[in-house]
Amino acid sequence: VQLQASGGGLVQPGESLRLSCVVSGRTSSSYAMGWFRQTPGKEREFVATISWNGAITYYAGSVKGRFTISRDNAKNTVYLQMNSLKPEDTAVYYCAAGRTAATMPSLMDYWGKGTQVTVSS
Repeated sequence: VQLQASGGGLVQPGESLRLSCVVSGRTSSSYAMGWFRQTPGKEREFVATISWNGAITYYAGSVKGRFTISRDNAKNTVYLQMNSLKPEDTAVYYCAAGRTAATMPSLMDYWGKGTQVTVSS
């Protein structure tokens, strides 16, 4: 299973970005998916997760109400819509696949390489 994240970039505070993660090697509907992020010197932290059929979603408190995770299993793609971005959202964002919608990185089985998101004026 390979995961390829894209859509990162440099934006100003208050702007939006949409990240995409394409799953290949196996159909994405076999997995729950998640987004995590990491900044230098810190551990990877949970952002959002979604069940295999999209029925269950869960968010970190710091992004709830601003970020939305969704998936299109026909396209083997998971999305993270990020609105009202803040400088503290700056990080490398990783998508991950696992057997359940989990908040702990250790419970995810497959990882993409990450995409940089920078929020700065």
